[in-house]
Amino acid sequence: MSNIASRRTDSIFYDTMIYAVAAYFVLCVVIRVFISSALEIDEGEQAFVSQFLALGYGRQPPLYNWLQYAVVETFGISLTALTALKHVQLFLCCLFYGLAARIVIKDRSLATMAMLGVLTLPPVFLLAQRDLSHTVSALFAVSLFLYGFFRTLRSPSVFSYLVTGIAVGIGLISKYNFALVPVAAILAVLPERDLRQRIFDWRIIVSLAVAGAIVLPHAYWIFNNLTLASAGTIKEMKEGMPGGRLAQALQGTFSLFSAFVGGSVLPLVFFAVAFPFDIKRICRTESQWTRIAGRMIVVCLFAVLLIVLGLGASNIREKWLALFLVLWPIYLCLKIDAAGIETTGRLKRFAIPLFIMIIAVLVGVSARVVTSPMLGSYNKLNIPYDAFISEVTQNRSIQPALLIAEDTNLAGNARLQLPNTPVILPSDPPTPLAAGWRAAGPVLVIWRSNGELEPAFPESLARKLREGGVAGEDIKPLYAAPAYYLGKEADRYGFGYLWLPQEKN
Repeated sequence: MSNIASRRTDSIFYDTMIYAVAAYFVLCVVIRVFISSALEIDEGEQAFVSQFLALGYGRQPPLYNWLQYAVVETFGISLTALTALKHVQLFLCCLFYGLAARIVIKDRSLATMAMLGVLTLPPVFLLAQRDLSHTVSALFAVSLFLYGFFRTLRSPSVFSYLVTGIAVGIGLISKYNFALVPVAAILAVLPERDLRQRIFDWRIIVSLAVAGAIVLPHAYWIFNNLTLASAGTIKEMKEGMPGGRLAQALQGTFSLFSAFVGGSVLPLVFFAVAFPFDIKRICRTESQWTRIAGRMIVVCLFAVLLIVLGLGASNIREKWLALFLVLWPIYLCLKIDAAGIETTGRLKRFAIPLFIMIIAVLVGVSARVVTSPMLGSYNKLNIPYDAFISEVTQNRSIQPALLIAEDTNLAGNARLQLPNTPVILPSDPPTPLAAGWRAAGPVLVIWRSNGELEPAFPESLARKLREGGVAGEDIKPLYAAPAYYLGKEADRYGFGYLWLPQEKN
């Protein structure tokens, strides 16, 4: 009777978990919207690029940008629109991860632990709460791929191949390194004689066709912009490591190992807490599904190592491994399932500390907007963009017809405050400011401080204005230094700005 009551409690607890995950992400959105109107780096980029639709935007694939554009076009530009998109995708990642786990894991509680295991990954519970975008779409794509892939292996159908193809397509236009996941999946299945036929099934044509149709528009853009799409990431991977190839190889290998350990240790800790006396048994047990999941992880990491050695990369960040580390929780649950360990009461032991941790991290990350000024420093959420824009526009009856910002983050923050004003960067194609935009209304040019209250006029903006036909005598910089958000009154952040008056016909 005691076991029956315990199982009923576990069943009820299981049913509440998906709602608890949804509630957690809603809480993330609510807290982010209320702590500060200033945007982080990725948020500012999304606010800026959501003005237009393009086949490519730079070194990152365009799926997240397309989704953000659709959300902004539907609901308007706001911090809620920027934040909600990210957390809806994180929720869908957990949802499809759980559905994938239920296909290959017999124990319902373990399948739920696999879903919750996604929340133990630092890119999900920590990095995404600070600043993350394209990786979020790719994490969702991996979960959707696992659902389609496992369903195809278990009970193949046109639908399962279709879902797998959709996942591959959206994954490839989310993050380029997603390509390693389906390749690793194919290689992982090949040694399994009874499942190998799924790879050579005629229905895989459906997967390839759908994935190709999704990727084709962006692939065309990459073909014409290969350097733009790849140079930034390669440079970032190589930064900070002078020296010969051997030194780069050693540093890159160590960096990869450190990133893997940093990303995988927390899931191990949580599962060890839930199954403290079964670790040896779990390690010794395997099944067909553990072999497939394990091979996928190994192949992905080995492929990354080859890239590190081939490019001479020396700086591997943990978030770059997120798409491969997300396989870790389901692998651990498959090992536990294969061992046949009794899981009664384990789900609660796993979930309660997990939610305590992720909510504590959420509060801690959010509280930095308050704690940073107390410690005598300020972060991006304390920068008073709203006060600055309000100060330079409040005494004008006409809003700027065009705004030119020094960088992407400043441009995104300005657009959030002036949603009806087009915003461009100095790096945009030359715009006939004097003959075009200035005829429609005044142009506002803004730049930011590098520590000084009266920042120097950037050369990039000066060059942009010259390209637009603005004479040197019309460039008359002004300055504003509002107090930091939640900061001391004496502590101020410097902005520069100038108005180009409306040109008379």
